[in-house]
Amino acid sequence: HAKTGRGGDRIMGIVFFLFQQTMFFSIPLLIVALGGMFSERAGVVNIALEGIMVIGAFSSIFFINIMQKTGAMSGQPLLLTAILIAALAGGLYSLLHAYAAINMSANQVISGTALNMFAPAFAIYTARMIQGLQQVQFTNQFRIPSVPVLGSIPVIGPMFFQNTYITTFIGLLILAVSTFVINKTRFGLRLRACGEHPGAADSVGINVYRMRYAGVFISGILGGIGGLVFVIPTSINFNADVAGYGFLALAVLIFGQWRPIKILIAAFFFGTAKTIASTYAIVPFLANSGVPDNIYKMIPYVATLVLLAFTSDKSAAPKAAGEPYDKGAR
Repeated sequence: HAKTGRGGDRIMGIVFFLFQQTMFFSIPLLIVALGGMFSERAGVVNIALEGIMVIGAFSSIFFINIMQKTGAMSGQPLLLTAILIAALAGGLYSLLHAYAAINMSANQVISGTALNMFAPAFAIYTARMIQGLQQVQFTNQFRIPSVPVLGSIPVIGPMFFQNTYITTFIGLLILAVSTFVINKTRFGLRLRACGEHPGAADSVGINVYRMRYAGVFISGILGGIGGLVFVIPTSINFNADVAGYGFLALAVLIFGQWRPIKILIAAFFFGTAKTIASTYAIVPFLANSGVPDNIYKMIPYVATLVLLAFTSDKSAAPKAAGEPYDKGAR
């Protein structure tokens, strides 16, 4: 009986661990995809999410690195301040895309691709120039072993409130706020109008350019936060790379049909696939299956291709997404 009990505890331990890992991978996808939603619902396709994540992560991790070296700040206050810095850096970087797409009527895919190429080069060059190394190190002092009271709740406690990060709860808060803003506010209605029928929106006095700037700026804020939220639970250094998460977030956005709750479901699907790819070695039947490592590592990206192939024909993107708006051409 004791042996059976230990076996059951071990299985439950693995289940809790896998669920926590899924949260670590899903939450940044959710945040960044919600950012993409605001931009595209306003009518601007934001391919630059990958680059925005890199800039957000780089600036905030560098801040954490400096604060930890000097001892000026630590713990959760440091992480919360870093989140604000990531948001600001991502928002400012996204304005480059907004200016090119909205003011210059540039091709939005090319503009976004240029920002994706520039971001890691900038991060590597700046890190080497300042510290001589391209990797920015930090000490992970942000894990919460157990949230008081909530961590003691059976089953729910170990899944949600043990070995967790405040970023998980911030991600869920962003989901709630985004759902409310896009569906229940005047701002959300106007934003959606600019992505569907900008000419009609303009005719009733809505400033299409301003709304599109707001959409792209919000996507930059969330993309920057998503970059930091991705790095913190999964690494102890930043090497100008977010493992293609910006592109995966675009897939989540499309699979989620540009709607917050569907984006949540899509984010958890891809987060689960990523968890399998990363932790298969501790799951006995996967580890003993004889399947090569590389097959598991391919799962998230193969799943992306398969799902997009089967769902892209049903996708209902905002009608004016990707189309520059020229007020004088009406």
